[in-house]
Amino acid sequence: MKHPLSELVRNPNRPRAGILHLGPGAFFRAHLADYTEQAIQATGGDWGIEAAGLRNSETARQFSAQDGCFSLLVRDGTDTTAKVLGSVLGGVATEDILARMNAPDLRIVTLTITEKAYGLDSMTGGLNFSDPAIVADLSGDTPPRSAVGLIAAGLAARRDSGRLPFTPLSCDNLSGNGALLRRLVLDFAAMRDPELAEWIATEVPFPNTMVDRITPATTKDTLDDARRLTGAEDLLAVETEPFRQWVIEDRFAQGRPDWDRAGALFVENVAPYEAMKLRMLNGTHSLIAWLGLAAGHEYVRDAIADPAISRAAQIHLSAAAETLEPVPGVDISAYAAALLERFRNQAIAHRLEQIAMDGTQKLPPRIFAPATELLKRGGDTDSFARVMAGWIWHAVQHDPLHDPRAEDIRACLVGIPRAPGAVTTALMGLPGLVPSPLREDPVWNRQVAEHVAFLCRGEK
Repeated sequence: MKHPLSELVRNPNRPRAGILHLGPGAFFRAHLADYTEQAIQATGGDWGIEAAGLRNSETARQFSAQDGCFSLLVRDGTDTTAKVLGSVLGGVATEDILARMNAPDLRIVTLTITEKAYGLDSMTGGLNFSDPAIVADLSGDTPPRSAVGLIAAGLAARRDSGRLPFTPLSCDNLSGNGALLRRLVLDFAAMRDPELAEWIATEVPFPNTMVDRITPATTKDTLDDARRLTGAEDLLAVETEPFRQWVIEDRFAQGRPDWDRAGALFVENVAPYEAMKLRMLNGTHSLIAWLGLAAGHEYVRDAIADPAISRAAQIHLSAAAETLEPVPGVDISAYAAALLERFRNQAIAHRLEQIAMDGTQKLPPRIFAPATELLKRGGDTDSFARVMAGWIWHAVQHDPLHDPRAEDIRACLVGIPRAPGAVTTALMGLPGLVPSPLREDPVWNRQVAEHVAFLCRGEK
């Protein structure tokens, strides 16, 4: 029996599957699925998506129960619209992912997973060989469950079957996400099969991408509005903002959907766009989250309405812009102004807690990289120091702390007085976190400690 939502799909002639997606969360539904829907509507092609979770099959089963269909709510000020997408055809059980990767019709494997799910060693920039999931996958005693282990095994199966490789396509907020994924997969493959590593290095493209669309977690209000606007129950409904952006390096082993017809930008080098987004949008988002929580706010829209936080956000956008090379086709001043308007969207209930988590993985590309560049040029790093101070306050105040290095952070703070200078010194020394040029710079240390002191006094 068909799910009622399938009757609302704009194109009833749905394609066959060509894409397998790992990590079918809210952002995937609001971004990749939306672009793919519009690309298929524009030019067709068998680019339907099958969705799979790495940890369990719960969301995959829900996709299958709803024929892959779900509602996308776009909130713009006081107006909310809904459309039902049909680019997702259904779910794939976790235990069936590897077999699906070797299917003849599969051409792309996309990912939206958490930063920590990549198994990255922040000290080396390569694979963390002590990560429990990586250790288990390298042992070969059980089928692979990590994203890196699955991709390596899937590519091995295709090579052994004489099939062309699929293209792994990361859609996560990681610096050089395609190049990073390539390194991790090659690190894994080299440990299992050096010849496989050579084949992957030669035959498999890993395009870099930059993605952008603010997507809060689904709430009861999301589900209620989806039911009201579509007339159908939808446990997969997701809400988002009108803005979206996708920049992709055009390197694919077996073609790709015409995502450009849906508004994506294909370029030779994603790096300038990625730096702009990580340092301006994501960096300012982190500032708003940590300062906003310190001030007792719950959502981005509330924090940005706080005059002190709004002023700090504008200062940070200007500081981040100073670290950027020219971005083709982008007016940086206009981009900064548009970001502030997006943050102020009263219809988007984006929880600060959602943005604040996993700080040790977000600080290096968003804050430390541009701060280090400014330091080398003799520039003022104060705004970046303010963001780190916000994270320090958050790390000290929150228990449990949602961060992959929560235990390391807790260990650093054992026996440390909760004085601004003491906690700043302790967390500045967290191994592998702060680059040595910043860690050893007295001005940076003073700036961070001063901002921590302001937060401890209830200032921003």
